[in-house]
Amino acid sequence: MANDPGDDDTRLFREAVRGVKTLRAESRATARRRRPAPRARFARADQAAVLAESLEVPYPEAGIETGDALSFRRPGVQESVLRKLRRGEFRVEAEIDLHGLTAVEAKAELRSFLSEAIARNLRCLRIVHGKGLRSGHRGPVLKQTVNGLLRRVAAVVAFTSARQVDGGTGAVYVLLG
Repeated sequence: MANDPGDDDTRLFREAVRGVKTLRAESRATARRRRPAPRARFARADQAAVLAESLEVPYPEAGIETGDALSFRRPGVQESVLRKLRRGEFRVEAEIDLHGLTAVEAKAELRSFLSEAIARNLRCLRIVHGKGLRSGHRGPVLKQTVNGLLRRVAAVVAFTSARQVDGGTGAVYVLLG
């Protein structure tokens, strides 16, 4: 078996590594480095956002109380349209419930919900924000957040607190244009 191709490969390998020196054990880089302790960047950011949110006044109409009804219509929208909306005469095509969210989370969810509703050409929505009974001295936080955000969205032509059967002052009907 002098013509075995494996013999040639072995011979060539031995010639190629002839001058190589074996590494000493202490010169190997086998020591493990301790990883630094993980830092909770997002937890700190969330805490900072909650603190900032608690100190800021979201918009000028921040004096909304728990039982207050919300009502808004853009200039040019007839009072009769708002009245029909208040009575629940428009068919609700989509709804979102913001209970249990922080104001920051609620804003993000609401923006996404409104964008999708506008893209789908929906006309009437219901947003459940709760009455804010557990919000403490700040008043109904989500209710104030929803009120402020809806006033700033150009596609919202009117909104009003829902009928009692649909959530009363803890929800709003929204009419998109």
